[in-house]
Amino acid sequence: MGMGSDMYRQQILDHYKNPRNYGEMENPTFSHVGENPSCGDTIKVDVRLEDDGETIEYVSFTGDGCAISQASASLLSERLQGTTLDELAAMDTDDVTEMLGVDISPMRIKCAVLARQVAQDGAKLHEGELDDLDRTVTEE
Repeated sequence: MGMGSDMYRQQILDHYKNPRNYGEMENPTFSHVGENPSCGDTIKVDVRLEDDGETIEYVSFTGDGCAISQASASLLSERLQGTTLDELAAMDTDDVTEMLGVDISPMRIKCAVLARQVAQDGAKLHEGELDDLDRTVTEE
């Protein structure tokens, strides 16, 4: 790992120490909470959609967890603004690790993808695609 990796590590630490879009949103279109039971990370994602009902206007989050889960939630909250629910649904693990910019060990991948999974499940609940889902539990 070279200088580029150090830059991404600094980015992760910055997003962990100074999270973007952290806090509860007033009147979100939908909210969802999820946890990673293997380590105790918990994240709540609030999403407000634009009037078209498809484009993400704003994302905020709250939660507790490791630097990877919190930095990932912060980065995701910035990245999702202006995207569509279909683009959110299409996001996969590779998109998250690319956004983080560092290699994530298999033991930490659940931490890295938690916010994405919470946002995706919240969108599915909002669209009526999932029922009776109390919380996201990462299975990857």
